[in-house]
Amino acid sequence: MAQEVRGVIAPGKDEPVRIETIVVPDPGPGEAVVRIQACGVCHTDLHYKQGGINDDFPFLLGHEAAGVVESVGDDVTDVAPGDFVVLNWRAVCGKCRACMRGRPWYCFDTHNAKQKMTLASTGQELSPALGIGAFAEKTLVAAGQCTKVDPEVSPQVAGLLGCGVMAGIGAAINTGNVGRGDSVAVIGCGGVGDAAIAGARLAGAAKIIAVDIDDRKLETARSMGATHTVNSRTSDPVEAIRGLTGGFGADVVIEAVGRPETYQQAFYARDLAGTVVLVGVPTPEMKLELPLLDVFGRGGSLKSSWYGDCLPSRDFPMLVDLHQQGRLDLGAFVTETIQLDEVEKAFERMHKGDVLRSVVVL
Repeated sequence: MAQEVRGVIAPGKDEPVRIETIVVPDPGPGEAVVRIQACGVCHTDLHYKQGGINDDFPFLLGHEAAGVVESVGDDVTDVAPGDFVVLNWRAVCGKCRACMRGRPWYCFDTHNAKQKMTLASTGQELSPALGIGAFAEKTLVAAGQCTKVDPEVSPQVAGLLGCGVMAGIGAAINTGNVGRGDSVAVIGCGGVGDAAIAGARLAGAAKIIAVDIDDRKLETARSMGATHTVNSRTSDPVEAIRGLTGGFGADVVIEAVGRPETYQQAFYARDLAGTVVLVGVPTPEMKLELPLLDVFGRGGSLKSSWYGDCLPSRDFPMLVDLHQQGRLDLGAFVTETIQLDEVEKAFERMHKGDVLRSVVVL
């Protein structure tokens, strides 16, 4: 039987979010209903609210979530009611050309639940953020979006692996292939950038340079593992990074802002044959201009990181294990815990740079 629960809706572009009653249908084949325990407030949710992703309003926001599987549909074998799971937004198909070549983290046919959740008041279909919609007491997802992890871990920190923390750590380890002794620069020290710093430290980087325009964020970056900081409002970040790397530039530069000007900084701040990783999310109108001769002459790699190039079934449990061993402090990313009716205020604090992560606890 379909259920009615509370959820946070973005009704239209730049309109304040509001709590509405939503209808969650019974799971169909390949689907699962999950009772949400915690969900982080990610900048991507703000992009949805601002119309920066698409205009398929109304959106059911929230996607960095952990909870307990309540029910599953036919043909679901990997998860069962009672399983503690972290939700992911790229359920791999296992059949596309990337999956068949043994590279499921690049899956070209990821999927979400086929059924739609709706507004109880009007029956209008909702667009769940990143196919999840977890600012709600319960949500409907594809069963492949549920990744089982150790139920002893706190939902408040486990859920963060569902997006920002995984994207940043994966950008360093999976996409950037940061290795022992490498020099790494991270431009943009929000949640994703700080996760990239934590990932670079896990990988054994010798020098980790954090770049931002906010001294508060730079101080937080130091606590995450940055060995050096650069305020790019007062210093040229390219020259500063070169100065800290013997004049050469960093082996890996991770751009976690998603703007043309910061991408150019990343491009010129890397060593010859170094790697640039774009994990910041640009908006559709942004364009990049680089001299093609410079692209050719500097060699190396220019990479985009899709969700940290992660495979949730492999990476989520591993990162939870590292957290429980005391080697990865996921709790450091949680600035505050809030209720569903505080999401709009959390967006305001995020915009001002006052929080690393607000986490909704249900």
